[in-house]
Amino acid sequence: MNKTKKGCNIILNKINYLILVSVAVLLITSCNKDQTSKPASLSIMLTDAPVNFDQVNVDVQGIELTGSGGEKITLNAKTGVYNLLEFANGAKTMIATSGLDAGTIEQIRLILGSNNSVMVKGVVYPLSTPSAQQSGLKLQLHKTFEPGVDYSLTLDFDALQSVVVKGNGEYQLKPVIRIIDNAISGSIMGRVSPDSIVATVTAMRDTIPYSTITGKDGSFLLPGLPAGTYNVTVTPPLPLQPVIITGKVINIGSSTDLGVIQLK
Repeated sequence: MNKTKKGCNIILNKINYLILVSVAVLLITSCNKDQTSKPASLSIMLTDAPVNFDQVNVDVQGIELTGSGGEKITLNAKTGVYNLLEFANGAKTMIATSGLDAGTIEQIRLILGSNNSVMVKGVVYPLSTPSAQQSGLKLQLHKTFEPGVDYSLTLDFDALQSVVVKGNGEYQLKPVIRIIDNAISGSIMGRVSPDSIVATVTAMRDTIPYSTITGKDGSFLLPGLPAGTYNVTVTPPLPLQPVIITGKVINIGSSTDLGVIQLK
């Protein structure tokens, strides 16, 4: 039995995260019975649903992981302010890359700074952050990474739900983020006509809704949908009537195109 076989012990190790504006690639190193350590990789992509703001800027100050044993792994992140609306309707950006041994990650903690803002009709307003969020937004993951496997996750930052208008006219940031496992999900895409109309698109399966709004060209993309059959409702503003499309099948790793949806 060679030294590699005797010394094969998989442990969670420190990750170095490089944030770019999409998401990140985590390299997970491990021991293999008959070969030298072969890293796995995890791509974490950042995306957003369209929203009726000019800009939604978030101040990313760090990322921390929690392992299955409670160990904290601080990522070496490239901090900065990112406009979420640059990553809508399928556009993504990468925010990190590093390495760690194979194992289970229970939680991702996204640490935001105070330089958050929203632009509405050309005017920039600060986004205050509740004290409960200042210690970091905790995202539950519960995922085991195996050596030699490429993984891809997307952080879907819902700007529409995350920006709250207070009674005094001020804006508050209450981040709503969904982790999408790209390996076990699909998507729905399409376009409304006339494309000047902003409509809400909701896909429903087992009473769980997934929503977005159409972009400036009338297009939309709903990512991160578990495989299954969905009913899709496109709701334009009155006096136009909703359009309901039933029985659309979503497959893992592919996008179901609804084509052009005529609003009347």
